[in-house]
Amino acid sequence: MLDYQEVNMSVTITTTPTEAEIEIIRNGLREHNFPHLGHVYRTDIACFTEDEHGVKTGGLYGEIFGHWLMVKFLWVDKNLKGRGLGSDLLLQAEAFAREKGCHACLLDTFSFQAKPFYEKLGYEVQMILHDHPVSTERYYLTKSLV
Repeated sequence: MLDYQEVNMSVTITTTPTEAEIEIIRNGLREHNFPHLGHVYRTDIACFTEDEHGVKTGGLYGEIFGHWLMVKFLWVDKNLKGRGLGSDLLLQAEAFAREKGCHACLLDTFSFQAKPFYEKLGYEVQMILHDHPVSTERYYLTKSLV
């Protein structure tokens, strides 16, 4: 194996990468992963609640990746929390994912967010990151959809 320093390369670190630089990294990783995961079904999923004026009052965004629903964001308007909107959004996304062949759901939440809410809906903690990003815990939870 050739040492990268022997071929006159250097390492650059930046806190302001360009979209083009991010795309180079993303495409390089996708190229590496494709022989292993290129055939796996993948699609975005979103569902919303809205009021009579069409204003969004809550939403869920995630991704179906193979047999998993991966919830990335779940939001309910602060004035409507506790009325079942979050549960409805999550349960409907789970049902949709089940129809697409998913057998499980993965999501994460911070200690100041919604861990008890997810546990009440059958999610189980799989991993905890302590002091992440600072002074809080980040919980990774899963739920069987079968």
